[in-house]
Amino acid sequence: MDAATVERHITALERSCAQVESSQDLFVEVSTRLRQILPFDSAGWFATDPATVLGTLPLRVENIETAHCASYWERECRVEDVLLFRDVARSRTGVGTLYRATDDQPARSARWREFLDPQGLGDELRAAFRTGGATWGVVDLLRDRGRPSFTATDIRIMSVVAPAVAAALRGFAIHERPRQPAYQPSHQADPGQHSAPGQHSAPGQRPAPGHDVGRSIASGPGTALYDDAGNLLSLDEQAELLFAELAGAAWHARPVMMTPVQAVLARAAAVAAGRERGPASSRLRAASGRWLALHASCLRGPDGRPGPTALTIEPAKSSQIAPIIVEAYRLTAREQEITRAIARGLSNPEIAAELFLSPHTVRDHLKTIFAKVGVGSRGELIAKLFAEHYGPVLQAPNAPVTHVEY
Repeated sequence: MDAATVERHITALERSCAQVESSQDLFVEVSTRLRQILPFDSAGWFATDPATVLGTLPLRVENIETAHCASYWERECRVEDVLLFRDVARSRTGVGTLYRATDDQPARSARWREFLDPQGLGDELRAAFRTGGATWGVVDLLRDRGRPSFTATDIRIMSVVAPAVAAALRGFAIHERPRQPAYQPSHQADPGQHSAPGQHSAPGQRPAPGHDVGRSIASGPGTALYDDAGNLLSLDEQAELLFAELAGAAWHARPVMMTPVQAVLARAAAVAAGRERGPASSRLRAASGRWLALHASCLRGPDGRPGPTALTIEPAKSSQIAPIIVEAYRLTAREQEITRAIARGLSNPEIAAELFLSPHTVRDHLKTIFAKVGVGSRGELIAKLFAEHYGPVLQAPNAPVTHVEY
């Protein structure tokens, strides 16, 4: 394919990123278009929490064996390897390939030995969807063994495309509406999109007879306990309701949709082992439109022996999601400082004194902030950043919650 044709495809892909109507459709559209100029055989597409670069929703997994889905983020957080997502996100280019990282000796990589090679896969291209200094998603593109490895041209294409995908993901943090179509069974899912029907069911994992978790709304935090292997040991009713809101009524049989939980558990184990500093937490938007917050911590007994890992899942507080919303509106560091000061109720002169600025400069910054967020007053600004995106988008306390295939 000649360079002019490639550029036309890239332009069309960037345009589609700006026009796609939902985050659910974004990865489908990008995957379909990207294959035409950057061929791959399997892939994993994940939105991420910008603060932790842990996988959240939406996600799309293509042609990956079911058995590997549950351990994907455990391997990412707990196994030292090349080209980990955290390292890609911090790198200069935000793109890398496995063969280049290992000098064409992929067996140096534990991920290749334990994950790629057993599935007949060869080279891997990973990229971070970065914009505004934050990582809003990551992708893992894979080629079958025997196929040519990814080239410098492939890396360049991804480096050009990635910011457009990042901008789209960032925009959906503030502009996307709730998605409540009927849950799509796995056998009707998009071709190539994996929804993993089989997973071990731990005690307490299935709804009790007559208890329809899909038609109830959790009002507070839920707690679940997991063993070191990531198997569910027990959970309370609120956790069950929130898992259903997160991943559908059949969440216990859908390991792919439980990726956010698996990622946070893996980070907690890495923190406990001293490999990561944390935090083992994540924020994401459920299909209902409600923001959820997850946090995990490895417990120990009175004798110091390792205990289970406790996971807390809850409707997100405004303070938890405000940083994401502020970042999504592309406020500069100074504009964020002023916004936080406004949230504390400070006047322009008080803000000027605190930040060592002139009142005129504060007014100029405030005008820019209003323009970016699309408001005309301080009250509207606070409502937009700290209230509008926080409130659950539900018709009534017992309104049905339905789910989509991400």
